[in-house]
Amino acid sequence: MNVSVIETDKIIVGTKDVSFPEQGPDKAPTGTAVLNGPVMVGKPTASPDYEAVLNVSSNSAPQDSDDQQPACQANLAIKADGNVKIDGDSKTADALVVTGDQTINSGNLHTSNLLGCTGQGCSWSGSSINTQGWKGFDIKHPRKEGYRLRYVCLEGPEGGVYHRGRLKESNVINLPEYWKDLVDTDSITVQLQPIGRQQNLVIQEINEDFIVIVEDTTNTDLITDLSTIDCFYHIYGTRKDGEVLIPEYKGETPEDYPGNNNQYSIAGYHYDRRTN
Repeated sequence: MNVSVIETDKIIVGTKDVSFPEQGPDKAPTGTAVLNGPVMVGKPTASPDYEAVLNVSSNSAPQDSDDQQPACQANLAIKADGNVKIDGDSKTADALVVTGDQTINSGNLHTSNLLGCTGQGCSWSGSSINTQGWKGFDIKHPRKEGYRLRYVCLEGPEGGVYHRGRLKESNVINLPEYWKDLVDTDSITVQLQPIGRQQNLVIQEINEDFIVIVEDTTNTDLITDLSTIDCFYHIYGTRKDGEVLIPEYKGETPEDYPGNNNQYSIAGYHYDRRTN
């Protein structure tokens, strides 16, 4: 054992006491250990090298044949009875990487951006999940070969999509080309908001390609015979490429959903997992 400094209340391994401030008294608590190099606890997979400053394994190191003490046996590599805080420093892509299952026995999970999970799914035993992640879908484009289509979704009791914008000097709102393959035409609803003045805005026709507003004398320039319509439009529809969402159902977990549970995600990542 090569220990450079031993005090009655502190042990320092290496040449630098980083617990001692350059100015002022030493305020390190009694029992402080200062280790300048990497720490090996048990027999981590990185040994005899190291991957981190602290390398911990639940597998104990082999004992000498004449060692009469019981071998260390534990199921956990680390158990913390207090709170744990991780401050990432960008040295790796992720501040926390977990490859096994995770369980939250009590309390809430709060996250500002829940990107997703791998494996069979995610389940939570806490009272709630607070996430600001955007639910969306990313699918093969329904009409264009070699293209993909990505949407973020409104939150509501349907697989709803929308199209919005401003219509000026025309009475026809053209829908996106892919709507005919994505949206149930019978589910389309339209809201119009006049700009600048009162206008007689009445829907004349809705089909899979466009929406027509009634063209009458109140919406036409009497001299040029051109449309004078100026309005915002909001168009909503329901996706037709899957099962209808069941908003309310009896159960304790998301796995109790009575429909096609693989169609949806509630974790703020790929909304439609059926397509590549």
